[in-house]
Amino acid sequence: MSKATRYDVVIVGSGFGGSINALRLSQAGKSVVVLERGKRYRPGGFPRDVTRADELLWRQPSRHQAQGLFDVRFLSGIGTVTASGVGGGSLIYANVHVRPDAEVFEDPRWPAAYRRDTLEPYFDRVAHELRLNPVPPELPLRKRDLFQRAARGLGRETFDPPVAVAFKEPPGPNRRVCQLCAECEFGCQHGAKNTLDLTYLARAEALGAHVLARTLVTHVAPVRDGYRVYCQDLVSGEKHVVEGARVVLAAGTLGTVEILLRSRDVVRTLPRVSRRLGHGYSGNGDFLASMQGAREDIQPWVGPDVSTVMRFTDSKPRFTLVTATFNRPATEVLAGMGQPDAGPFRGWGAPLWTCLGPVVHKAFAKGLMSRPLRRDVDAARTSNLFGIGQDNANGRMHLKGGALDVAWDFAGENAELVRRMTEAMRGLAAQYGATFAPLITWQLFKRSFTVHSLGGARLAETPEGGVVSTEGEVFHYPGLHVADGAVIPTAIGFHPVMTISAVAERIAEAVVHGF
Repeated sequence: MSKATRYDVVIVGSGFGGSINALRLSQAGKSVVVLERGKRYRPGGFPRDVTRADELLWRQPSRHQAQGLFDVRFLSGIGTVTASGVGGGSLIYANVHVRPDAEVFEDPRWPAAYRRDTLEPYFDRVAHELRLNPVPPELPLRKRDLFQRAARGLGRETFDPPVAVAFKEPPGPNRRVCQLCAECEFGCQHGAKNTLDLTYLARAEALGAHVLARTLVTHVAPVRDGYRVYCQDLVSGEKHVVEGARVVLAAGTLGTVEILLRSRDVVRTLPRVSRRLGHGYSGNGDFLASMQGAREDIQPWVGPDVSTVMRFTDSKPRFTLVTATFNRPATEVLAGMGQPDAGPFRGWGAPLWTCLGPVVHKAFAKGLMSRPLRRDVDAARTSNLFGIGQDNANGRMHLKGGALDVAWDFAGENAELVRRMTEAMRGLAAQYGATFAPLITWQLFKRSFTVHSLGGARLAETPEGGVVSTEGEVFHYPGLHVADGAVIPTAIGFHPVMTISAVAERIAEAVVHGF
């Protein structure tokens, strides 16, 4: 192993927490390196041929050549989807930035220093950097208009949240305005999204920050005047190390917690990390379903994926609801699956849940996800329904067979949230004259899927309450910080990226002041 290269700051991960810290520390004149496991994508270079499964899916370390954009995991208690690439989750998110209601931060699990009003300056910074604005109301979008009409029929309030998309003028060279193609969550081929690689991270690189793509971090160890970060080059397979006076872990909730667990419990380089590590995992109440057979053409593939949010925040457990739409090919495939009813077999597939990773990979490779299974469903009259709620954040992250796992009885512990969401979705579908069904994986396995993993390294005032201080510093390890979704103490019940980003801005400020 070669001698470690030394930086002022080593940042692990290039998602919202990593890119925000990279920019703020570069602006402070510090030498910065960002280590990212995925590759760098340019507009036009995102995978679209789903039969090339190794380019689409990330399955490290079980399948070395599978180093794709989407990391889909079937963990014991929940299914998760995260991104792998320079820019992290911003590459595949729906661009939606919501400043949550003040009530979210009044949960006693949030430290007193974190309240809606104290986070407001950091929300403002994020909005400025990502050039956030709602979808223009004058833009003709049938799916938005129908959703808002349905909300009025239900007596529900909606709002159009700010989104990180350019609609009126190109945001930069070789970039175009939104083409209304509903491919936000597949990687924008047009550069219309203000993703992190084109905003925060690009500005950091212009100031001298280095980004090492396809570099997987395994663990962290203290050294004199800082920390050593152990890495593997995923192209050559070669192992190497880098050192920093400060280290910021921002590999996403799953990645960051796995690094800390391995460092504490396997290689034992960080033995004093709080016993609360891994506790308090949340899937942000994510719950997926569909409606089919609407009386009108919804035009689901015209526009950005999400433009309007419906509120169900008048009683607990609170949640919000959107129609999450995709491009025409994906919508036709999903519609072609129909709305099967597992009937007496509901939940029976649970023992097979964690075995589905290789099955899904093979299904893509064999072309089973590239064409509709049936043609008798009008895809233009269908839509995905996506609920985002305040689950109890009671999952437990741990290592199992050397890999991260999550133990959690989501269905049992959050039965009232699921009941409220399914009731709301059924009512919404009725407004469209459509049929409703939960995702088939919910019916067969009683497992939810989330794209919003949170918690496991919570903010707290003491090590007995969480893993990191209110400044994001790991208790007992000065100069080692966490700045991503792992620090969030509760479910948000709204799209969580604005909260994650504002907290990361606050932590970045603390890291800068710590020098």
